[in-house]
Amino acid sequence: MRKLLMSAAFLAGSTVAAFAETIEVQMLNENAAGEKMVFSQELIRAEIGDVIRFVPTDRSHNAQSVKDALPEGQEGFKGKMNNEIEYTVTETGLTAVVCQPHQTMGMVALIVVGDDLSNEQQILDARLRGKGKDKIEALIEEAKASQS
Repeated sequence: MRKLLMSAAFLAGSTVAAFAETIEVQMLNENAAGEKMVFSQELIRAEIGDVIRFVPTDRSHNAQSVKDALPEGQEGFKGKMNNEIEYTVTETGLTAVVCQPHQTMGMVALIVVGDDLSNEQQILDARLRGKGKDKIEALIEEAKASQS
């Protein structure tokens, strides 16, 4: 019986990895709509096991999580300037992402995992500056609207 349970647990764990996706998000000086200092995706939908790859398509950008603005148990990340960074999703909930030098200009993104918005207030209370704070609020509203 114990072997059977261990086999079932192994298969369940392998299934998650088999269906995991890599989501590429570019860090841009300007997008096709003419918006400056943006991530190519600002509302990123993901599932546990997915990898989000932030790619510095244009120079002078980084991607990093915001302290206290991610689900409990999820490790934060901080990419170096002009370097690609990968973020593996391990928990459901919301994670705020910023380009440190451009967050006041609104260069932020919101990762939504498993349609879980339960840590919304934590994101709203996090230390975000300038237009970045306004954009995160708008992205949370967009995430809520798309659930209905």
